[in-house]
Formats: sequence, structure tokens, C-alpha cells
Amino acid sequence: MTKWLRSILVGMGLLLLIGRCLAYEGKVTDAATGAPIEAAVVTLGDVTVRTDKEGAFRLEGEVASLKLRAPGYRKSEISVAELGDSMIHIKLNPFSVRALYLTVYGAANAKLRNAALQTMETNHLNALVIDMKGDLGFIPFKVDLPLADRIGAQDTILIKDIKGLLNQLKAKDLYLIARIVVFKDDLLARAKPEWAIRIKGGGIYRDREKLRWVDPFKREVWDYNIALAKFAVELGFDEVQFDYVRFPDTRSGLFSKPANEDSRTQAITGFLEAAYRELSPLNAMVAADVFGYVPWNNNDTDIGQKIVPITEVVDVVCPMLYPSGYHLGIPKYRNPVQHPYQIVYLSLKQAQERTGASPVRFRPWLQAFRDYAFRGGAFKEDRMRAQIKAAEDFGASGWMFWNPRNVYPTGLFADSAK
Repeated sequence: MTKWLRSILVGMGLLLLIGRCLAYEGKVTDAATGAPIEAAVVTLGDVTVRTDKEGAFRLEGEVASLKLRAPGYRKSEISVAELGDSMIHIKLNPFSVRALYLTVYGAANAKLRNAALQTMETNHLNALVIDMKGDLGFIPFKVDLPLADRIGAQDTILIKDIKGLLNQLKAKDLYLIARIVVFKDDLLARAKPEWAIRIKGGGIYRDREKLRWVDPFKREVWDYNIALAKFAVELGFDEVQFDYVRFPDTRSGLFSKPANEDSRTQAITGFLEAAYRELSPLNAMVAADVFGYVPWNNNDTDIGQKIVPITEVVDVVCPMLYPSGYHLGIPKYRNPVQHPYQIVYLSLKQAQERTGASPVRFRPWLQAFRDYAFRGGAFKEDRMRAQIKAAEDFGASGWMFWNPRNVYPTGLFADSAK
């Protein structure tokens, strides 16, 4: 088949009628250095492969475009009509995420959103993490998902025109991350008590905030959250980040299956693996948030999170490295809020050593909120700067700042040359 004829058939959508898969071979390299990119994800339709150590790949398929992504790089999509018949050489541009977080209310509130955007402009940040499904289970904009309507997740639509908002943010060349809280879902557990975590005596489990959780063993819960994730990508989000992708930290919960270290780990890893499989053809980056102590612990931290298996099934792992969250400190640093650089750097190093993964597979959550554990005061520009330096010295594929009040410092805390 000539290149000219193939181009016409692709454009007419008739290539599938030929009855023969086309094979594509190529190499993926760093556009800045020319170095091969190992483990880049290359997708053709429903077929996905990863590049080898030399950046090489081979796959077969019959769709209109070749999609590529890798942690630490901008995603790419190339029409197969533009590909020659010889070896394909694709260059990906390096990209480091520099993000702030906005809650459901922060994204919807123009004052909070614009203040965050001003901070981002001052500091040359390039990404936003926005709640698609927050801690209470609400979805702040309309989604085409009947179950969300039935459980009341759509009762309060805070963002009337989500596509318009995303287009505004995209016009600023921002990388957009949809945060989806998975198993902490008060609305879903209330509407579907058969999916909820229960307690002895038959009642439904509630956490310290009096919120219900759903059972991580339930495939119906998996399906609901994966459907939301796919909708987020269709809306225009570049990445889906799963939070509360864990069991609650309690010994009183009763589940649909016996819960132990192995079964908990299999449930959490299984969900992420299923989500990754569904999202991969859409060329969406998939990330998972984990507790800050997970890289340090050999067990599952009693919540189903183990650093090695989770790193194996997502694109990016996002450890929550808030110094205030390390109530016991780490070795040699018992008062973590006095040592934000060491907490971030050493925890990332521990994760990398445990997994053997490239540093770009990790992107930490950093602290931009007032210390609540050690009377350590506010985390403003100086402490934010120290955390950023730790993440960048380690070689992470970026960083994200968390403040649940959506209020960030107005001064300079990031290197404006980035």
C-alpha cells in the first residue's frame, strides 16, 4: 500500500476494511538531549506498548493516530498519515508539572480561582489540580452518568460551564489534572449501603469526619470511578489523579471480603490497574496519591498501599510529603516541620530506592498550609521554596502544592526561570 493511498484511506475512515494490520516501528527520544526515553507509553487504538531501554517500540493497528506519553514529558499525538514507511523517530518535549490545587469550591469561586491564577503567574506555574469528585462525593459540574444523578452527586452544580472554564485555562497553556476521591464517598455509600463499609452490629462505618466510605473490594465502585475518570479525559483534562485510593485507617470496618495485607493490596492495586487499562487508549496520564509514610513502610500501612506494586500500575505516584503529616518524623528528623527539605528529599529517595523506578515516576504533594501537628506555624514562601528544591534536586517530574482553603502566598517561591 502506497503512503498516498494509505493517507486517503485513513482520512476516509476506511483503513479498517483492508483486513491487514499495519505495523509501526520507531524510537522515542528526548527533544532536548536526544537521549532515548525508556518506558514511554505508545498507543495505537486499543493497543499499548512501552518503549525499551533504547526508546524503541513496535506495534500494529489500524487507527488514525499514534499517541505517546511519558512522565516528565508533554504528551504527543501524531496522525498515521504523517508517518513514513521507514523507522519512525518521535521526539518528546520535557515537561515538569508545577501545580496548585483547587477544591470544588475553589475552582468554582472566581475570587479564589483568580487569586490562585495570579500566584501561578507570579511564580510561572503551569498546572492546576482541580476536584472532579471531592472529599464529600460531590461532582461540581454536569456529567453524563446516571448513577451520579441517582445518588445526589449532581444536586449542586457549582460550575455551570465546565468546558468553557477548561478552555479558559487551556488558553493559558495550563496542564489540567482531575482529582478523583475514590473510596471515601459519603454520597455513594449513603445511596448504596450494600456497597458501603460496615461495622459490627450492621451499621455503616463512619470516619473521624463522620463520613461514610465504600468498599474497595466492590467492582461496582471501581466502575463508577473509572467512568468518571474517562469523562474527565473526554472533557479535556490531561491527567486523572486518584486520591483516597485506599482503605480507611480503621480496624473496625467490615468488608465484602476478608481484609488483610495481601487482599487490601490486591484490591487497591487491582483498581488502579483496571483504571489504567481503561484510560490508556485515551492517552491520559494516570496518577495515584499515597500516604507520606508508604515509601518508608514495608507493610501496606494497613490501608492497602504498597509503594512497589502501585508504582508498577500507574504513570506517576504522588506521595503526600507534607511535613505536618509525619507525626513520628523520619530517621534522624523527629521534628519534620523544622526540616522540610530533608522530609521531601529523603522520602522521595526512599521511594526510588524501594522501587528501582526513575525519579520522574514520582511527583510529590507539598505543604502550603499551616502546620497543625508541631506548632510550627505557617508554610509560606521560604518553606515552600525548600520543598521545591528538594523535589527538583531529587529529579521528580514536578510538584504540587496543597492548601484545602485554596489560599496561597502572593510572593515568589518558585524559580521564575523554570
